[in-house]
Amino acid sequence: MAQKGFELIQGAFCCPICVDLLKDPVLTPCGHSYCKECIKAHWDSETVEGTYSCPLCRQTFPTQPDLLNSIFLATLVEELRIGRDVPADHLYAGPDDLACDICTGRKLRAAHFCLVCLISFCRIHIRPHVESPAYKKHKLVEPSEKLRENICSHHNELRKMFCRTDQQLICYLCSVEEHKGHVTVSAEAETTEKQKELDTGRKTLQERIEVLEEELKVLRAENEAVNRWAGKTAEDVEEILTGMISDVKQKVRSEQEGQLSQLKELQEQVGQEITELKRRDAELKVLSHTEDHIRFLSAYTSLPGLAQATALRRPPGCFEGVTSAVSELRDKLQEVLKQEWTSILPTQVEAPLSEPKIREDFLKHFCQITLDPNTANQWLLLSEDNKSGTLMRTAESYPLHPDRFSDWHQVLSTKILTGCCYWEVEMTGCGICVAVSYKNIRRAWRSPESGFGLNDKSWTLNCYNGIYDFWHNNIRTPVSGPRSSTVGVYLDHNAGSLFFYSVSENTTTLLHRVQTTFTQPLYAGLGFLCYETTAEILTYEGPEEEDEEEE
Repeated sequence: MAQKGFELIQGAFCCPICVDLLKDPVLTPCGHSYCKECIKAHWDSETVEGTYSCPLCRQTFPTQPDLLNSIFLATLVEELRIGRDVPADHLYAGPDDLACDICTGRKLRAAHFCLVCLISFCRIHIRPHVESPAYKKHKLVEPSEKLRENICSHHNELRKMFCRTDQQLICYLCSVEEHKGHVTVSAEAETTEKQKELDTGRKTLQERIEVLEEELKVLRAENEAVNRWAGKTAEDVEEILTGMISDVKQKVRSEQEGQLSQLKELQEQVGQEITELKRRDAELKVLSHTEDHIRFLSAYTSLPGLAQATALRRPPGCFEGVTSAVSELRDKLQEVLKQEWTSILPTQVEAPLSEPKIREDFLKHFCQITLDPNTANQWLLLSEDNKSGTLMRTAESYPLHPDRFSDWHQVLSTKILTGCCYWEVEMTGCGICVAVSYKNIRRAWRSPESGFGLNDKSWTLNCYNGIYDFWHNNIRTPVSGPRSSTVGVYLDHNAGSLFFYSVSENTTTLLHRVQTTFTQPLYAGLGFLCYETTAEILTYEGPEEEDEEEE
């Protein structure tokens, strides 16, 4: 019975001419479906020229009609073609399948689900939704049992609302009944809002990833530097020790040659003495055999006396002392490496705080500073000489630049601050930040990587309505001192010293000092805390130090 039903379905999509499943199905003006090639071949074979008729209803057309491609039929036929060899039972809904809500009796497997009708459709009963303009706005999705979870069990309505109070999806009727008085929005609006939060969170994550990737690059560079310097040091040490070994060997060889030369001379001396003694022994032997007493006695009394043997001065010949000395040197080197290794490695020597005492001493290190327009936030208006900036309520039309602070009302200087530098900032308004910063401080988004003092790349003294506080690495330190519209900054980069002063006439009062190790060149920075606030970097007409290198 099931197989017969499947065959009936197949028959509805067969071409009346070739009696096979439609291939490239087309519709005639009378509404019948044929294979495109079949109907064209039929019309080409018409016996009466200029006569075109439908093989089924025999309706005639004066000219060959335009054929309309049926995309819907093509889709269904292709699915039937694929399922031709599939048992009919497989086309019906099983225990784990979502069944068509329109089918009666044994239900076919659902192929679509309408989010408006809240009904599932098989491939046969979905046809009105595809062909009729009345269903044009209905949204069809893939069928799934999870879709049933989006339908309110109390009102059998799609849960299109979101209750922010209870943080759950609800239907419209729930919003006016159980959730009456709660903050409710459409699911689409809540999704849009959550998407924004998600995008913001992703941007924060991406920024953090960028920061960590930069840190990773630095660590990799440091890793390469460690390998490079360790290799170079090992080569240098090996060269030094090899040279020392070569010198010791050379000295041993030289001593060896000297001693061998002495031994050779001694050998020759001893040989000559042996030869002379053998000659005399031969003469004595002949004399001992003389029988003439007179001759014997005469010869004997004239014999020279035997010389006393002299002791030979031999070279030392033993090199154990050299071996002992080298062994002792090795032991001392190992002891040094074991106990004093950290003192051998180069370390940062902590420099004493270097602080001028009077303003005249500060002015000896006065540094002429200008602001960099490429770093200025778009809400900052810089003066023509780039010595001052004002926080405006309207944005400036600055060109895009990777160094520009996009959100924080900040600007950096053009000059690189190295050695000893002193400068003064005068404020007009409510509040400013007087800062120093590395160049690689982040420029985009309101995050700890961007604001002066909120990261480990900048140090800032905030001045707000006469109240001071110091910020570094997102740590606040309250600062007390006399109120003044002018702040002086003294930097000794090499010593790692940074001082902030309250300046009034010729009096400088220390507000805060920092002792650290600066690992990069620094730039002066200004931040603005209130609109219509102006900060100006003052100039000094006295003798200037030689300009530092500028970017």
